[in-house]
Amino acid sequence: MTFSVLGKNVVVVGAGRSGGPAAELLATRGAHVTLADSASSIDREAELRKAGIHLDLGPHRSNQFASADLVVLSPGVDPEQAAIAAVRRSGVPVIGEVEMASRWLKGRMVAITGTKGKSTTTTLTSRMLQEAGFDAPAGGNLGPALSSHVAASTEKTLHVVEVSSFQLEGTDAFHPWIAVLLNLSPDHLDRHPTFAAYRDAKARIFANQTSSDWAVINLDDDEARALAPMRANGPKRFDFALDAPITDGVTVERGTIVRRSGDTVSPLLPVSSVKVPGRHILSDVLAATAVSCLAGVPPAAMQRAVETFQGLEHALQRVATIGGVQFINDSKATNIASAKRAIESFDGQLVVIMGGKYKGGDFAELAEPLRARGASVVAIGEARPRIHAALDGVVPVTDATSMEEAVHMAARRVTPGGTVLLAPACSSFDMFRDYTERGNFFVQAVQKWEMAVRS
Repeated sequence: MTFSVLGKNVVVVGAGRSGGPAAELLATRGAHVTLADSASSIDREAELRKAGIHLDLGPHRSNQFASADLVVLSPGVDPEQAAIAAVRRSGVPVIGEVEMASRWLKGRMVAITGTKGKSTTTTLTSRMLQEAGFDAPAGGNLGPALSSHVAASTEKTLHVVEVSSFQLEGTDAFHPWIAVLLNLSPDHLDRHPTFAAYRDAKARIFANQTSSDWAVINLDDDEARALAPMRANGPKRFDFALDAPITDGVTVERGTIVRRSGDTVSPLLPVSSVKVPGRHILSDVLAATAVSCLAGVPPAAMQRAVETFQGLEHALQRVATIGGVQFINDSKATNIASAKRAIESFDGQLVVIMGGKYKGGDFAELAEPLRARGASVVAIGEARPRIHAALDGVVPVTDATSMEEAVHMAARRVTPGGTVLLAPACSSFDMFRDYTERGNFFVQAVQKWEMAVRS
C-alpha cells in the first residue's frame, strides 16, 4: 500500500511523546502539518515551529479539523471525544501515530501487547535480537515513538514494538510479522467503556496477519488463549507457558528453558540466568525467547541478553536496602493484575504503598496475596476510599497524603528482612505527571529516609 501525505493538510492531535515526532515525520513527507494540543504551552515549541509545523494550542474546538485531509491521534487522545468523533463522521480518516508510522517503516515488526509485562518483554526481545546481530530497535509505547524509527529503518530492520490498547485501537493496516499476546485482564476502564472493548482493541494486533506471520500466545492466561486468532488464513502459532502443556513453543523443564516441538525438546538456557525476581518475569523471558526462536537467535545470544538484564527502571526496581529493609519501586504496576504480580514476588514482611487515580478493576483481588504475606497497606491518592472498602478487615490500611509521608510511614512498620513495595495498582495522574515521576518521587523519598536513618 502506497501512503502519501504530500500536499495534504494533516492535523496531529496531542503533543506528548508521540505527537511531536509524528508531526515532524509528516512535515518531512511534504504534509502541511498542524499540531493541536489542549494545553496552552508544550515542549519544544520553537523547534517544532522551525520545522514548519503550525501549533494550535488550547481546548479542542468542533471546527478545528474543518480543513483536514487526515487526522493523526497520539495514544493519550480519546478517539471518542466530541471533536474527534465529529471529524470521523465527516469522512476524514482518523488514525493513530503507530498506524501512521508503520506504513512508512522498512523491515519487519515484532509487536508485543498485553495488560502487564509489555516493557520487560519488549526490552528483552530487542536485546536478544541485538545479541544475535540484528538491527532490532525497541520503540512504540516504550522508548522513542515509532515515528522516530522511520528514517533509520532498512529492509533488514526488525522493529520490536510495544503496543498499548490505545495505540491498537487507532490501527487499520498495522501488520506485524510476529504478534505477541502476553496476558489480558481488566485495565484502562476509565477510557474503554467495557472490558470487551478493551479486549477488542488488543485483538487488533492480529487483524492483518496472514499465514506467513506468527502469533505468540501465553497459554497460561485464559483470556489470552481465548483471544488467539483462529482464522483459516491467519497466522501460525508458537506458544509459551510455565504451566500449560506446550506442543509447539517454549516452556520450562527441570530448571531449563526449552523449545518443544512435539516430542522433540531442545534446551535453550538455564532458568538460573534470570536475575530479576518474580514468576511473572520468567514468563516474560519465555515470551522473548519464543520470538527469538522464530527469528533464529542462537541460544547463547539469548542467554547473554538474559544474564545481563537487571530489570527496568520503575519495574520491580531495587532502590536501596536500609537497615536490612529493601525498598522496591514498581511504579509501572498501574493496574490490579500488575500489582498482584509484584506482591507475589516477595515473601516475608511486606508493606505496600498503593493508590492513585483509579482506572478499573477490583482491589479485593489483592486481598489474598496480601493476607498470605501478613502485609499492610499505605494508601495514597484518589483511590484511597476504594482501597479501604476492599481491604479493611483483611489487612491494616492507613492513609498518607504524599509519597514522602507514605515511604516514611511504611519504613517505620518494617523490620529487618522485610520489604517496602511501591505497587500502586492505579495510574498516577491525580498526583503526578506520569508513572515515571511517581517512581522518581518514591526514590527521592527513600533517599530522604536513608539520610534520616543515618543522621
